[in-house]
Amino acid sequence: MDEIDRRILGLLREDARAPLKTIAAEVGLARSSVRQRIDRLEREGAILGYRAELSREASGGDGIRAFLLLRLRQTPATEALRRIAAMQAVRRFYSVTGDLDLVVEVETPTMQDLNRTRDAIASLGQVADVTTAPVLKVEKEG
Repeated sequence: MDEIDRRILGLLREDARAPLKTIAAEVGLARSSVRQRIDRLEREGAILGYRAELSREASGGDGIRAFLLLRLRQTPATEALRRIAAMQAVRRFYSVTGDLDLVVEVETPTMQDLNRTRDAIASLGQVADVTTAPVLKVEKEG
């Protein structure tokens, strides 16, 4: 990964819907070159996915929120990260240090959906253990 790749990733982080034309102009490359770089970054796992992040009001606001605390069998776990990122219920997740490896924030319409999401993550071969911490009350957001 070179400096141009890092600049492309930074631009996508700011606006995942930015047109190739805009990104190409920012990094000084042709659109076709930017498209090739983005395709490669996706294949290599640098870009895990794209999604719309909705406000709680837009998503109904009354879903079940939880944090899934994961221990992995080994790191890196690129395939597990890719599959977790693609799950509809996953809002965001973080690699952390210490006893845990990942903290996954999920939101589902029902407790049954939360259990399904938890089971899907727990069944990934690279996941050794999952602890579920449902959110009881949001003290501060935003």
